[in-house]
Amino acid sequence: QVQLVESGGGSVQAGGSLRLSCSTSGYDYSDPCMGWFRQVPGKEREGVAGIMTNNSATFYTASVKGRFTISQDNAKNTVYLQMDSLKSEDTATYYCATLRLCILMTDYGVYWGQGTQVTVSS
Repeated sequence: QVQLVESGGGSVQAGGSLRLSCSTSGYDYSDPCMGWFRQVPGKEREGVAGIMTNNSATFYTASVKGRFTISQDNAKNTVYLQMDSLKSEDTATYYCATLRLCILMTDYGVYWGQGTQVTVSS
């Protein structure tokens, strides 16, 4: 059974940093990419960052480019999201997912974690 478990969320002041982790188990890395998404109540889930599992190439949505960094540690079966210069608009529940195509759209998500809350206060 495939499981994705996010951790590292919390509350931080604007300008601060957090690092999210997504640990996988039972997953054979058959999908080409992993991604991070976020969602606030009443809004659609949006893609934030993605990484190609075979060569670690990364891609980001425009609003986080230069502030967020996605990375992976294949030995630990873990994907990370380093979030710097956080803004109040980054407040959301963050989810990791495997992607059957390397596009930051929820339609291409295959397996999902349960989410971790990030709250940024101004």
